[in-house]
Amino acid sequence: MLYYAKTEALRMLRNRRYIIFVVAFPVLLYVINANIYGKQTDPGGVRYSVILMVSMAAYGALASSMMSTAVPWATERQSGWLRQLQITPLPSWAIIATKLGAAMLLVLPSLVLVSVVAVVQQGVSLPLGTWAPLLLTMWLGVLPFVALGLAIGSVFSADAAQPASMICMFALAIAGGLWFPPEVFGDTMRTIADVTPSFHYARLGQSLVAGHGLPLTDVLVVAGWGVVLGSAAVFLYRRATVRA
Repeated sequence: MLYYAKTEALRMLRNRRYIIFVVAFPVLLYVINANIYGKQTDPGGVRYSVILMVSMAAYGALASSMMSTAVPWATERQSGWLRQLQITPLPSWAIIATKLGAAMLLVLPSLVLVSVVAVVQQGVSLPLGTWAPLLLTMWLGVLPFVALGLAIGSVFSADAAQPASMICMFALAIAGGLWFPPEVFGDTMRTIADVTPSFHYARLGQSLVAGHGLPLTDVLVVAGWGVVLGSAAVFLYRRATVRA
């Protein structure tokens, strides 16, 4: 099981799309926006360089969790590799757990790299008592997006899974306010953002850097989406493997 997880992680690290969209793109967006707006502050007095760090780290984690699950899962299912795994001593729960663990591991590069660039390039400084819960929260908070990626990989073919995951990824990033504040697009978009897991996921980090702790509402929304999407992923996986 551990060898399988290692193989999964190494395979994604060799994927150019992962490197570009998950590692390089969030860092590039952060550097561009932070150099324009970084010295300004929000109404609460938090520098935008810190807020942008959270938003871009959230986007990188979102992209990583979906790109490391949807397309590989669909490809393995379509190629017959998943069927081969099912006839090995690995139980079905171990296959899913390994995919989940590998996806969670692959989230870390984007979180860490955006944070390092924020410290080095923008001089962001947070107490150790803030960094630790921030990174842990941002890491654990991607579980709904990992589940969404697995659900997409169980439904779509290998060719269709990539555009489907990209559409969902960009839609969640825009609707969740990871690129622009949702208020920019009007009250309707703000209402939509309020029900998306990405919006509340980013707010968890933003609240921590502002020194307000973890808002219960955001925790419940992210956890609720995790349960819903996780249940959907398990159901769709079982349906796909039965058909296989």
